[in-house]
Amino acid sequence: MTQSTETQSAAPLPLGKAINAGLRKAMENDPKVLVMGEDVGKLGGVFRVTDELQKDFGEERVIDTPLAESGIVGTAIGLALRGYRPVVEIQFDGFVFPAADQIITQLAKMHMRSLGKLNLPVVIRIPCGGGIGAVEHHSESPENYFTHTAGLRVVACSNASDAYTMIQQSISSPDPVIFFEPKRRYWDKAEVDRESSPDSWTPLHKARIVQPGEHVTVLAYGPAVKTCLEAAGAAADDGRSLEVIDLRSLSPLDIDTVTESVDRTGRCVVVHEAPVFSGYGAELAARITERCFYRLESPVLRVGGFSTPYPPSRLEDHYLPDLDRILDAVDRTFAW
Repeated sequence: MTQSTETQSAAPLPLGKAINAGLRKAMENDPKVLVMGEDVGKLGGVFRVTDELQKDFGEERVIDTPLAESGIVGTAIGLALRGYRPVVEIQFDGFVFPAADQIITQLAKMHMRSLGKLNLPVVIRIPCGGGIGAVEHHSESPENYFTHTAGLRVVACSNASDAYTMIQQSISSPDPVIFFEPKRRYWDKAEVDRESSPDSWTPLHKARIVQPGEHVTVLAYGPAVKTCLEAAGAAADDGRSLEVIDLRSLSPLDIDTVTESVDRTGRCVVVHEAPVFSGYGAELAARITERCFYRLESPVLRVGGFSTPYPPSRLEDHYLPDLDRILDAVDRTFAW
């Protein structure tokens, strides 16, 4: 029986199920944790991430809301002011914009407006990115709108193990957290230790080196991390060693882990699904240049989406960064 229990506690889980397990654990530990959003209750969410939670915790704690994102976030703000810890699901990334006013002008600013007297521990879960053959407004990468907004913490999980711990850490944060989930990775499995102590977890705002390397630092987050790991495997066949860093937290940024790596490799490629123009990679390139200028052997290069609205599903393979585009950027870092 002991062996069976240990195996179960660290069993492989899909990323979506890991978030569900993390939500369940947080709700068991704190009766003030609520889940709310469109179809999160009886349906369990369009991706079934909140499956069974309403059945187990009731309709007062897992709340099916009207189709009104600004109302959902506004209600969450009021609940947080009354001592609750709401976890809001935005059904798809492109649906978050009706709630932008509430997020940017209210949620992000209330702590400062109250001179630090009020906290708003609201988590806004946003399935992000493309790769699932969806229609318009269902494959966006809106992270930069929120990293540019002071007062918000912005994180992005890339695997099931991190998803399980990071959702719980976000819920326990006193600050509002935008929690990006890579929807095309929902079904990717990884070992998740559900019996581990929070003291052993990687801190929420700490980046992680997921593939050590010597020649080029590759920075990614969310859905792009897996693609970069595949690129690192392909580059190794050509004798090039890529160090892949999963940023995990976009705001605040763990710049020390990034610069320590770039100081060693002298080269850096940044990968994300959002358009390159004014994308998050631009901020990374600027900071790396400021800190590592005399160590760089080439400019910091970026691989991302194009400056166009997200294309129809039949064209998304041409839009999304893939292994070939990443390897091409790596090759270009050696041409200087």
